Amino acid sequence: MGDALGRGHPRRGPGMTQLADAGPAPSPDAAPGAERGPRRPRAVYVLGVVVLAILAYLVLSPLFYLAWRGLTTGEGFSLANISAAYSVEGTPEMLVNSFVFAFGSAAVSTVSGTALAFFCVRSNAPLKPLLYAASIVPLIIPGILFTIAWVFLLSEDVGVINILLRSVGLDFLQIDAFSLLGMALIDGMHLSPLVFLLMFAAFKATDPALEESALMSGASVPSVIRKVTLPLVRPALFGAILVMVVRGLESFETPAVLGIPSGNWVFTSRIYQALHTYPVRYDIAAIYSISLLLLTVAGLLFVQRVNRRGERFQTISGKGFRPRPLDLGRWRWPVSVLFALYFVVVVVLPVAILVWMSLLPYYQTPSIDALDTLTLRNYERMFDMPGVVDAVRNSAILAVTSATAVMLFTSVVAWFVLKSRMRGARFLETLASFPLAMPGLVLGVALIFIYLRSPLPIYGTLLILFIAYVTRYLPYGIRYATSSLGQVSAELEDSAQMSGATWRDTFRRVVVPLMAPGIVAGWVYIVVVSVRELSSSILLYSQDTRVLSVTIWELWENGETGVLAAVGVVMVVALMILVGVAYKLGARVGVRDL
Repeated sequence: MGDALGRGHPRRGPGMTQLADAGPAPSPDAAPGAERGPRRPRAVYVLGVVVLAILAYLVLSPLFYLAWRGLTTGEGFSLANISAAYSVEGTPEMLVNSFVFAFGSAAVSTVSGTALAFFCVRSNAPLKPLLYAASIVPLIIPGILFTIAWVFLLSEDVGVINILLRSVGLDFLQIDAFSLLGMALIDGMHLSPLVFLLMFAAFKATDPALEESALMSGASVPSVIRKVTLPLVRPALFGAILVMVVRGLESFETPAVLGIPSGNWVFTSRIYQALHTYPVRYDIAAIYSISLLLLTVAGLLFVQRVNRRGERFQTISGKGFRPRPLDLGRWRWPVSVLFALYFVVVVVLPVAILVWMSLLPYYQTPSIDALDTLTLRNYERMFDMPGVVDAVRNSAILAVTSATAVMLFTSVVAWFVLKSRMRGARFLETLASFPLAMPGLVLGVALIFIYLRSPLPIYGTLLILFIAYVTRYLPYGIRYATSSLGQVSAELEDSAQMSGATWRDTFRRVVVPLMAPGIVAGWVYIVVVSVRELSSSILLYSQDTRVLSVTIWELWENGETGVLAAVGVVMVVALMILVGVAYKLGARVGVRDL
């Protein structure tokens, strides 16, 4: 998701989009309306109002209902729910666990993702394709599958890695997957691709002249990295840390699979518990959701502030610039071996254990004797189970329809933001970007409050999941759309309108085709993340609207590890094929960053 540069459109950093003035004010001598271009038809203004209403409904109504349910009782406005929520036994431990888990996960993902990005972009280390695969592939594997795979690699009793460590007398190196340390390690490994993507662009845009000067002055490679390279990318690095802390706070899959059984509660697992106890504690779920939302909003606002201060660290100017790799010297092969091991640990082992589990009638530790029991029965059962087939259909419908709706809608929003020259148009961008700060579980809680008592028959249908997916992925759609539209000159649109074309025809025949690369890239990305989505779906599904991620969760709770693994293997293979096809397609239409 590259940064967009358009007319009056500032460079955007990672996280929430930034606001800026629409452009320079017209000179006093300019004719009235000269800067405004062709007069827009009234229908365009009506469309703008409709777009604003849709955004307000999708984004603001969940916030209103969440605040209303959390801050009111039967007697009106009250802080009693806050007192009740934070007087629950174990709440102080939950708060500490939430921050320890978030910062621990951020530490793991930041160190690994930053190192991978640096050696991929700035070094002459061999095996770079392997480094790139190690950086990106974990992003494709759904979080719940990644976590479950590590249960069978790092759990104290059946974890393959821990069993091997005990067999060679290295018991002190064991890490229990169900401990807080294990939770942070697993979540950090799964989130490291996000740091890689954030830091990849930062390292690529840094002038290597300063590093070369340091090397010519006799500094060693580690000293250059520590004293020159990392300080140059400090804003991007600090922003990546904050984004990962926020992602750790809103993470659900790892705390649910590992934290609930071991009693390591965090915000998201407590919210889930409050909605799955009897009687249901909507008040506590609302207060914890509001608290988590405030934390994520504060974190992302801080990220935005850090990004605005990044100009102090710019090293690329109008002078000639071409990034060159840093010669690692004797460190070349040690670095490559280290990251080859990382690839085995983070990518190969989780996928291999899932394949192994899928071929067994019941789980057994990998051994020669277990080879005699290998079978494809789990794959047969998977296709014979009506729930799985229905989940595949529901996931496909939701992924395709939500991705299509998001990209079409955000294309219109992007046009109003970048091309309409209307006052307040950038407020639309702010609204579309806000769900980035809204954890999926919090959105699910808010939608329960909206539609549980609604006269419209939406709760328990695919429509409520569609609304959740569209709302969640608006920020990604707006980033792709604005990045693509920002490269399109307004002259093409003005020429079409001066030739007699209506705004609708101009948008359909000129603007949308020119935005096609960004729309395709955004559509593919949203399809992938929609298939993986669990945190909102787990609160909003019904018996007839299960999706793949929810089905995997239920199979896990029911102990059906063999069928679960078979579903997971097919799911991962399908997502990899989809991303591979999208990458090839993107190369033809001018998109590589899929």
